This record gives sequence, C-alpha cells and structure tokens, in this order.
Amino acid sequence: MTPLELLVVDEAAQLKECESMIPLQLSGLRHAILIGDERQLPAMVQSKICEKAEFGRSLYERLVLLGHSKHLLNVQYRMHPSISLFPNKEFYGKQMLDGPNVKERTYKRCFLQGRMYGSYSFINIADGEEDSDGGSSQKNMVEVTAVAKIVASLFKESVATKQKVSVGCISPYKAQVFAIQEKLGKTYSSDPNSDFSVSVHSIDGFQGAEEDVIIISTVRCNKSGSIGFLSNRQRTNVALTRARYCLWILGNGETLMKSNSVWKKLVADAKSRGCLFNANEDNKLAEANTSASVELDQLDTLLNMNSQLFREARWKVCFSNDFLKSMATIRSEDVRKKVLSFLTKLSSGWRQPQNDRILNDMNGISSQLLELYKVKGQLYLIWTVDIQKENLNYIQVLRVLDLLPLCDVPELAKRLNILFGRLTANTMNRCVCKCVEGNLVLPMTWPVDSDAVNETTLADADSMELLQSQVASLSLRDEPGSSSTSYRCKS
Repeated sequence: MTPLELLVVDEAAQLKECESMIPLQLSGLRHAILIGDERQLPAMVQSKICEKAEFGRSLYERLVLLGHSKHLLNVQYRMHPSISLFPNKEFYGKQMLDGPNVKERTYKRCFLQGRMYGSYSFINIADGEEDSDGGSSQKNMVEVTAVAKIVASLFKESVATKQKVSVGCISPYKAQVFAIQEKLGKTYSSDPNSDFSVSVHSIDGFQGAEEDVIIISTVRCNKSGSIGFLSNRQRTNVALTRARYCLWILGNGETLMKSNSVWKKLVADAKSRGCLFNANEDNKLAEANTSASVELDQLDTLLNMNSQLFREARWKVCFSNDFLKSMATIRSEDVRKKVLSFLTKLSSGWRQPQNDRILNDMNGISSQLLELYKVKGQLYLIWTVDIQKENLNYIQVLRVLDLLPLCDVPELAKRLNILFGRLTANTMNRCVCKCVEGNLVLPMTWPVDSDAVNETTLADADSMELLQSQVASLSLRDEPGSSSTSYRCKS
C-alpha cells in the first residue's frame, strides 16, 4: 500500500498501549494525533494482575504522565449548561466552555411538567433497598420502578405533544441494567430514528453515546455509605456527560453523602442549586415506589416515620410487635396497600366515624380508648392514642396494635382492659382529648413542669411508660392457654 504519513487515533484514551503499537508499526508514518479524554473510562481490564500492572493504561495517558503537552478542546456542544456545570467544575477545573448552540434559549427542553423534571435534578429515592444478584453486582428494585414510571410518563407526553424524544437509562451495575430492561420489556422502541426510543446500558457501555434525556440509577442504598466502584471518578464523569437536554439522577442522597466520594459533592451541589428533590414530591412516583416496596416485602422501610408514606404526617405512629407480625403474614398486596393507605391518612389527622355498636360490645376501658377501622371483609385495623414524653413535653401519638378478624377483637380488648386499668385518670384524660382543626384531628401537647414534680406527675409518667412498653410488646399468642392461630390474620 501507499505509505501513510499521518495516523489519527480516535478514543485513544480507551485503547491499551499495546494496541496503539499496532498502527504505529506502519512504515512511513511521520505524525500521530491521539484524540481522547483520560478523565473518562480507560480500556476494560478484568484480570486483577493485569490491572495492577497497568496493562489497561493507554499510550495517551502515558504521554500525559510523562509531561507531553496536550491541547484541550475546551468547547462542549452537547449538554445544556445546567448539566455541564458540575462536571466542568469537578473534572475539568472550569476550563470547559459551553458552545453557543447550548446557550440558546431554544436548547432548553421541557419533556415533563414540574421543577423535578428540569434540565438537571437529583431525585432522592429514600425508600430503596440494594440487593445483590448473588454475585458482585447490585440492583435496587424501587429505583427500577421509578425509572419505569418516569419513562412511561415521558412516552405519554411524547405521544400527546408529538415531540421526538430519545431516552437513555444507565446504571453502573449490570444487575440493575438487566432489571430495568426486564421491567420495560419491549414496550418502547430502541431504534434511534423512531419518535420515542429508549436505550438501557451500563455506564461503561454508554461511553461515547448521548441521548436527549438521561436517567441515571445509582442503586446503592445503605447506612454505611458504601458505594463500591460507583465512586470511580472516571465512571462518574462518563455518566454525567451523556445527556443533551435533561439529566435526572436517581439515588439515595443519605448513602451518597456518607460515601466521602465525588457523589457527596454532587448531592451537596444539587442541594445548593435547588436541584435536589424527594421522589415523594411527585405523587405518581411516590405511589409507584410504595407499590414496589409492598411487592418486595420491604415493610421495615415503609413502616418508618422517615418513609414517603408519612411525608405529610402530623402524628407520630408507633407499631406493636403484633401488628408487624400480622403485616408479615398478609400475602394480599391489595390488603397491604389498604392498610398502608389507612396509616398514611391517620398520620395526617384524618378520621372516620366509629361503629359504636362494636365498641359498646367490648365493655370496659377499651371501649373508650380503642379505635377500629375496617380494612376488608372482617379484617380490622386496631389502634389507640398513646402518650409519650419527648424532651420537655408529653405528646399524643398513634399506637397501632394489630390487624385482626372482628371475632378476635373482644379477646384483645379484655387483655387491654387490664393494661389500661393501670393508667391514672390524668393519663386517661390526655389519651381521649382531641384537638380538632377543620376536618382533621391533631396531636395535643402538654409541657412537663420540672419545677412542680409531685406524686401525680410521677404516677402519670410511670403509667405512660408502662403502657408504652407493655402495649408495644402485646401478643395474644403469648397468653397461656390461648390458641396460637385463632387470633392471627391469614388474609
């Protein structure tokens, strides 16, 4: 062949050095131009021994390390300025400039209504749960559901407005990629020429690609702030620079903030810019996330005052062991959702009329303190108002006792009559007091007078602690001589 004088290597930072040697063997070469970005992902090397030996290092990176000069192409023409802002600051020392095309007013696109779906946002998925696929990969099914809901909303809006949209769903974990692909199925086209297309890939597999909207699922959700190879700066840079018009990042803000990585900076930056939103601010997203948690039996996550169920809570809600066991035995998702719906309403102050006949049949103090709400068929949610001491106040709280068939309620009432009978009259009065505001019943508060401690005050405190400890651990199955199955809900 005719000798070549000039060699141009594109994506040179992704090429192993030994691979770059191959074209350099061509005779006659006088010039070589290497084009790439060593701040993004290098070549993939799976062998730990080879990785330690830096077998994946590119010729591009070696030359940079040796001090060879490089020319920065410092104008980006892909990302809306609100998307490029953080990676420019974090990875390129603010050397990058936004091209004139991305700064035009027409470059800003609105694909969904609401501030959450602007050009750039971090959407906090607080109720997710990371799960290993049995290997080294991780997935988070609540985030999968959130991604699917957002894509469905985008598709609906695209059809309604006849606006062409390409969507990319990316995640660092293969297990999450597979889960998203399975959730979306074949509902949407992957053809980039179609009016609405969706591509789902790992971050590594998406390097060099771009879409109108990018949805990132970060997956990790734990108390320790462990995020594994998500903390890799090069991988993060790739993920954050794929979108043209909108970049929406889904993740657990608390976990990422504890990670002490680039993701901590990202969450803090989003918050300072007013771009951090809780998923429950979108009703459809909140409902989808709750449904996912119910399907996955993530009751510990749901029955927590910090969960999205209680985002509008005016009351603190406490759960007895019996109630938690009953919820665990229920296999009907419909029943679970109805119970959770009741709890959400109750914590906000909503109440429904009581069936006086059922209450009167119980007799004793229980008829004054217990509340029964019908869930489905003969299944009832049983709860009461309790008093707790917090700091310098006594406050009313909701204590959820159990889920029982109506026929088992009288037996529970008998046991509670014994416990309630130990309360002082003052504590009883505080339990039954109601503060009505419009259509809502709100919790009442009484100050603890530290200067006037007397026998009555001490008796009240003792009776409240007694109620809290004994009612919280109340279990019909522990009653001597009682049947262990006759009082359990098998819905």
